[in-house]
Amino acid sequence: MNGTVYQLDADGHRGTAAVRRLVEYAPSTGALALWMQHRDVEVHPDDPHAALDSPVANDGLTLYYLPAVTRLPLREQTGLVAHQVLHVALRHVARREALARQVGPLDDRLWNGVADAIVNASLSHHDWLDLPAGAVCLQDLLRRTLGIDASLEASLQRWDTESLYRAIDDRGQAGRSARNNERDGGTAADSGDDDARPATGTDTSPVPDTATPLPDGPRAEAARECFRTMQTDLLPGSREPVESAERNAREWRERLGRAHAADGVQSLLRALGADRQPARTPWQLHLRTRLARALNHEPELSWSRPSRSWLANRGRTASGRRLPWEPGTTGQRSVPRLVILLDVSGSVDGVQLAGFGREIARVQRLHRADLWLIIGDDRVRDERCVRVGQPLFDARPVAGGEGTDYRPLLAAAARHRPDLVIVLGDLDGPVGEAPGFPVIWATPRSSEVPTPFGIRLWLD
Repeated sequence: MNGTVYQLDADGHRGTAAVRRLVEYAPSTGALALWMQHRDVEVHPDDPHAALDSPVANDGLTLYYLPAVTRLPLREQTGLVAHQVLHVALRHVARREALARQVGPLDDRLWNGVADAIVNASLSHHDWLDLPAGAVCLQDLLRRTLGIDASLEASLQRWDTESLYRAIDDRGQAGRSARNNERDGGTAADSGDDDARPATGTDTSPVPDTATPLPDGPRAEAARECFRTMQTDLLPGSREPVESAERNAREWRERLGRAHAADGVQSLLRALGADRQPARTPWQLHLRTRLARALNHEPELSWSRPSRSWLANRGRTASGRRLPWEPGTTGQRSVPRLVILLDVSGSVDGVQLAGFGREIARVQRLHRADLWLIIGDDRVRDERCVRVGQPLFDARPVAGGEGTDYRPLLAAAARHRPDLVIVLGDLDGPVGEAPGFPVIWATPRSSEVPTPFGIRLWLD
């Protein structure tokens, strides 16, 4: 890349005046620019022939300034720089790459727009800066894409960049669901390749060919119209090693927390809640951990054989006195039993079901567990045993949509004496008393019903 790197205390880079104004009005959150590099460039930093919409852009580490930024009023320069500082501090480039490793290639324009909407909402209360031209409004985006009319503070507390992007991105949804369901029930589920994948909590299964863009659904189309005047400012970033990514994310969370507390009402973070919270561990990791604890073969006492220490001492102490009988252990145990309850009232979509099915197939092969699938809504509509290698959710239609009552489903699960029950649904219905077996509720992020008992997993 052509250009010179400057630190905050150096004069000469095109954003110096704006950074100084940031530090004057918001000393702590404005000083987050201390942890970033600043570089003047004449063209796009990665591709000299590509157009760069925004006078200031970033790649997750460095802020790049084009000559056009110096021709803007200082208030507008300050808004542009504050906007980029929050992008870097909130790690929007790194988080884009992390989400792409979970769900496949993202639409960069949609991701950039969602991140911009959240950042703009965080900066909108300051009267000493002006937002970038064509700035995206979070409330307008939510209203036009998801039909949600909420206050700015409530929206900032509810939505982070990942969850809002996934709610909006409905490109090629029908075709993608069909492909994932086919992969879940086809050769990928039977070949055993999942066991060879690294247990990083990300979905490393094949992704659709990006040569042919997926068609927009109604939400993506509405979002793209909102982003029509947006200036693209998130550049490609280099992929971080897992260890570095976790360390960098932790360090930025600590910096943001200290800076926000010190600046008070002048903080650049405003009521920003969800997007600066500690990153959630992917639900796949939580699921694997819970299943391993519930289904692992644990040694049990065996009174039919002595322990090895008792045999080594020949049942006597060093002085020749007889030792009492000491039971040994055995790894034999009845085959672990897993029951999955599927609510077919329409609360879990096909993409989430396909991803869940792949995780269960992997764990089932690992533990050789018996698995019973119970499907229903207000009553049990189908119940079957799923053997190792069989698809968990096949294409067989099951009637549903009559409302949900989890009590008959949990009663049906109890008849199998399960070691663990996983319920896929939105928890919108009566659940009854806590049963005598552990329960995991796997619910969509949109579910707002509190957890009645057991453990909650959010399916992103």
